[in-house]
Amino acid sequence: MNAMPGPPQHQENLNLTLAQRSNLWPLTARGYHAWRAQSLRLLGAPGLTLAREAALLRDLCRPGPGQQWLDAGTSSGFYAGVLARAGAEVLAADLSAPMLQEAQRRQRGLGIQWRQLNLEASGLPACSFDGVTVGATLNETHDPARLLAELARLLRPGGQLWLMYLRRTAGPLQTALARPALGGLTFPDPAWVARALPELRLIHGLNEGAVRFERYEKAGGGQLGPGQAARTL
Repeated sequence: MNAMPGPPQHQENLNLTLAQRSNLWPLTARGYHAWRAQSLRLLGAPGLTLAREAALLRDLCRPGPGQQWLDAGTSSGFYAGVLARAGAEVLAADLSAPMLQEAQRRQRGLGIQWRQLNLEASGLPACSFDGVTVGATLNETHDPARLLAELARLLRPGGQLWLMYLRRTAGPLQTALARPALGGLTFPDPAWVARALPELRLIHGLNEGAVRFERYEKAGGGQLGPGQAARTL
């Protein structure tokens, strides 16, 4: 396994949501992959298997050799594994040491680098990555706008940002889970996400039940022109 380089940021100094704190528990880390495999079906997207999700990422983002990617909030390493198997160089980051250990166990032998980081303020150099993937971390983070700004900063011109998150539906379950005592989750509206990424342009958008997939590109790499619309898949 590749060691986690650099000293981890101190969790006790971070303002974490309850959902983030639960990810620090070893029991959560051990059961996360099984939950991830079933969660989209439970959230109104019965046909969206992990295999189909991986195919979406590969087909739309086309990761490959020579590209450097960040998997932000890697959890059990699902996206990191997809990227690495496509030949990309991958840095997989998470706030939770138990999650990183579980991801390393599941994705061993792929040359992935692992790092324990608060991705709202990563400390990584600007313009470091050709691509960034985010799987549901946007729902759990304390400050979604700060997270998006940081990820945009880390992208090179022409780089792409892949987001998977639960979009706002205004349902009673979302209202309950947004309460600090029940998770402190955020359910963004896609229009709000677009406004939070002024340097990026939405290229692809897909709704599957409450699940939202988006691919953005950063200005400077042949992105869509002003008169071209994003594709809804």
